[in-house]
Amino acid sequence: MDVDAVVAEMTLEEKCACLTGVDYWTLGGCPRLGVEPILVADGPHGLRRQSGPFDNLGIAESDPAVCFPTASASACSFDVDMVRKMGEAIAEEARDQGVSIVLGPGVNMKRSPLCGRNFEYFSEDPFLAGELAAAYIEGVQSHGVGTSLKHFAANNQETNRLIVDSVVDDRALHELYLEPFRIAVERAQPWTVMTAYNLLNGTYCSENRYLMEELAREAWGFEGAFVTDWGAENDNGKSLQAGLDLVMPGPRPDYRRSIRSAVEAGDFERDQLDDAVRRVLMLHVRHIEGKKKQHRRLNPSERLAIAQEVAEASAVLLKNEGALPISRSDSVALIGAFACEPRYQGAGSSKINPVSLACSRDAFAECGVSCQYAAGYDHRTGATSEALLAEAAAAARAAEVAVVFVGLTDAVEAEGSDRTDMALPEGHNQLVSRVCAANPRTVVVVQGGAPVEMPWRFEPQAILLSYLAGCQGGAATASILLGDVNPSGKLAETWPMKLGDVQNASSYPSSGRQALYRESIYAGYRYFDAAEVEPAYPFGFGLSYTSFEYSRLLVERDGEGFAIACTIRNSGGRAGKEAVQLYVAPVSPGVFKAPQQLKGFAKVFIDPGEERTVSFFLPRRAFAHCDARTKRWDVEAGEYEIRVSASSRDVRLRKRIVVSGSAKRFDHAPESYRDVVAASFSDEAFRELYARPLPKVLTAMRPYTANATVGDLKSSLIGRIVQWALRRELKFLVPDDEETRAAFDQAAMDTPLRAVAMSGIDMGVVEGVVDILNYRFIRGARRLRAVNHAAKKAGSQHLGRKPE
Repeated sequence: MDVDAVVAEMTLEEKCACLTGVDYWTLGGCPRLGVEPILVADGPHGLRRQSGPFDNLGIAESDPAVCFPTASASACSFDVDMVRKMGEAIAEEARDQGVSIVLGPGVNMKRSPLCGRNFEYFSEDPFLAGELAAAYIEGVQSHGVGTSLKHFAANNQETNRLIVDSVVDDRALHELYLEPFRIAVERAQPWTVMTAYNLLNGTYCSENRYLMEELAREAWGFEGAFVTDWGAENDNGKSLQAGLDLVMPGPRPDYRRSIRSAVEAGDFERDQLDDAVRRVLMLHVRHIEGKKKQHRRLNPSERLAIAQEVAEASAVLLKNEGALPISRSDSVALIGAFACEPRYQGAGSSKINPVSLACSRDAFAECGVSCQYAAGYDHRTGATSEALLAEAAAAARAAEVAVVFVGLTDAVEAEGSDRTDMALPEGHNQLVSRVCAANPRTVVVVQGGAPVEMPWRFEPQAILLSYLAGCQGGAATASILLGDVNPSGKLAETWPMKLGDVQNASSYPSSGRQALYRESIYAGYRYFDAAEVEPAYPFGFGLSYTSFEYSRLLVERDGEGFAIACTIRNSGGRAGKEAVQLYVAPVSPGVFKAPQQLKGFAKVFIDPGEERTVSFFLPRRAFAHCDARTKRWDVEAGEYEIRVSASSRDVRLRKRIVVSGSAKRFDHAPESYRDVVAASFSDEAFRELYARPLPKVLTAMRPYTANATVGDLKSSLIGRIVQWALRRELKFLVPDDEETRAAFDQAAMDTPLRAVAMSGIDMGVVEGVVDILNYRFIRGARRLRAVNHAAKKAGSQHLGRKPE
């Protein structure tokens, strides 16, 4: 298809229609000129294709699909080949279900363990997240299916996510929060990039020209289309001019009218409109080309096998004092409801309807292991009782080994709300201690999407972290516990001992409309290293059933970078994989820097007694920082230490090198950023570091606007009626348990009125409602009447039809 020829033939109305969906999941194209509609679907760890009722919250049912491990799990594989393989399998399922674009992966940084959506994100480290995202994109797109890299950018909390302004200093913005997007774009060129809901430094991401045009397109060479998150478009007059191409969901007749009127009035050039239309039509072209690709098709059982393989490669062995692996001849007590009803994914737009679901209890039985089971707690709430605890202790005493399954409940980890603490359900903590007292050979399996406090971690002999391991996670866990698979996962995020040890424990999440990123570059292990805070388990940590020795570090200059090589030997008795990590540590820097940063990693398989040479290349950029004055990357001349490590706290080999570059310049950053002390980042220091006035906080005082949240309406009688009606409707939409309903209720209160666009309806309805809320009844009624008249005039005509 000749896109330029199609654009030349399109009417203005067709062009404007091309910039929104025709419904929740469909891009309409231009059927009159032979450009057929295509379908997108939520991801990223499987497909959530909805052939029935539409939503983007995971409430309505979706078509069955393989649920792969979530990003928080797969990141622990430290294996780009494995993640690429998972992407290929997801693409195959997308092709089978007629989906052209999978909405993922997510590369937002884990700024705090409390973020309710952390399970969808890879890591606290931008290099690891960017490399894994690039591999995922390469895997999906190699099979002719597109991806949507999200959420661009600095979407790091769910509280007030549609209205919060992420205020980030330039160093942190470029070095942490934008870096994974840059890596993924430059390496893999996703078909689309999804703009985030939030504001960034005072500007909504969907109308942020600096992000879309200056950075992504001009600096990084992004060739695809920008699409809003569902309902994230804020201002019809600013979005297209800032570089946005596609507003979702559709049909959004108000957006189409606004663009048409702006073009006719000469507010911006038709060429700008045509460029956006070309980028959207190229998605249709790539879909057509993708369908022609020939490759071996995967059947459903092969996809499930890949899901299990990823889960096995991602599980992290945190502790083992001889309890693992379990012999098939051992009598085993499986304790905890999650052994039968596992936590395997989070809630929200990524919630998959699995084609099948494996549990560890069934997997043990299939392996012929003698097992006794005790529930231990209620699987929905985590609550326990003396009777359940007594039953569990009795089962543990009667067995040679006890395996306790614990973790976070469904309601705690969900899109739209953040956790309030790092605690497990108290019933789970009680259960672990009770079982450990009854049987010293106790193994604990932890299921969940983010770090939790484990006050009992010194009591069991072994701890295995499965994260949210997908629909085959139960089988994968059994394979590891029984020794069929040697665990090789390493933590892609720091596990604190307690919430108070985290750099932003007292200020996250921001409950208002502005989130100050006071900690700057010091997030995750960068903070724990700089402040010398001891974690429960450090970034990159993970045990194996074998052992590895590191030796013979070689560092040689190679052009503008350095070639690194070392030898890894399997000194144990089992074959296994090791995730080798390469860190760069500046020695006496001028500007403030993290003590070390991950700049390379490799996953290698080694047989017992054998050696493997592992090689890395460090480009010049690996030594660079972002100059806050110029927003350019700069290499500071001086000494740097190359560290080859088994984790961020386990350096096995090191060598100092001298790197040429700019003269050392001592910046004028506040002392708290140069000499980091635990919990030392203040508002005053951050304002000085930010080096310009903070963005104005947009309050929601009356008169109301479309950005007033449902919670803001309490000062109005009509607003209170709206709140009551919404809460009443939620009772029929969300699961019937108090904790889940409370999470949905809070998310609803944080939602701005303009988010009604998530249903694709005309924003004129919102404007009319806002008038009525402000007691401008006549004008509000006129607006609503005008929208109704326009809808009737349009009738049932659509420029596109939904794909079959």
